[in-house]
Amino acid sequence: MQLLNKETHINFLGLRKPAMALSLLMIVIAIGSIAVRGFNFGIDFTGGTIIEVGYPQSAELEQIRGVLEEQGYSDAVVQHFGAATEVMIRIAPREGVTSAELSDRLFALLKADESAVELRRVEFVGPQVGEELTNDGGLAMIYALIGILIYVALRFEYRFAVGSVAALVHDVIITLGVFSLLQLDFDLTVLAAVLAVIGYSLNDTIVVFDRIRENFRKMRKGSSEEVVNASLNQTLSRTLMTSFTTLLVLFALFFFGGEVIHGFATALLIGILVGTYSSIYVASATALALGVSKEDLMPVEKEGAEQDEMP
Repeated sequence: MQLLNKETHINFLGLRKPAMALSLLMIVIAIGSIAVRGFNFGIDFTGGTIIEVGYPQSAELEQIRGVLEEQGYSDAVVQHFGAATEVMIRIAPREGVTSAELSDRLFALLKADESAVELRRVEFVGPQVGEELTNDGGLAMIYALIGILIYVALRFEYRFAVGSVAALVHDVIITLGVFSLLQLDFDLTVLAAVLAVIGYSLNDTIVVFDRIRENFRKMRKGSSEEVVNASLNQTLSRTLMTSFTTLLVLFALFFFGGEVIHGFATALLIGILVGTYSSIYVASATALALGVSKEDLMPVEKEGAEQDEMP
């Protein structure tokens, strides 16, 4: 703790050009992967059948996957749901086969392997619903970014608003790019995590911007780069502690939370690591590149204020 409270003098902005080059490279790779490979959308977006079954004792997922693969259902997603005895199976639609027929076939296969298995629930998600979710999810991110742009512009200054949105777009694109590049399952929980990343990254950026504004008004000497560097060093301990404690929780969810929230934890892990980096090297560097200065953040003096203070 004493190490975190010690004042640091790291020249963050001295590395802003290599950092921006790295960010641009990651964004190009992410956009290229999204354009070429796309996403491995889950049933929430593509539509399909969800079957929940219960076993009398802990279910072996590998054995269940093997049973389904032998019958040509290798694309089925098998995972625990809630408890080790509860299993959820998700499978994409099959041409010429109704949802009811598909669920009956899968359950019959499971029943042949384990006679005591019980059917808990069958649910069908239509492709039209999945398409609406995809569109609504994209719009939700766009509306969030527009709202943030307006909020930061009103609270601080338009250069800070552009910097904060640039950092958020950076975080979202890279997080989505990792899911596209590795072809990780992309479902509604991942979309929720991406929106959570926007909120987390914005909070960290606002703290940094608040200190920058405060120091522009306090520090009479020093260039804009020196003021921003000092502000980043002063908020470094807070940034590191917040990110560290958040990552502890997310690692616990990632390793022990089960497959249901695995994608959620993965997206947040990526987003928080990238978001911590972007608060320093994207948001602040962008505002500085746009020419933010002490004059832009000084309080506006009201006309006649000097006369009002006279006795």
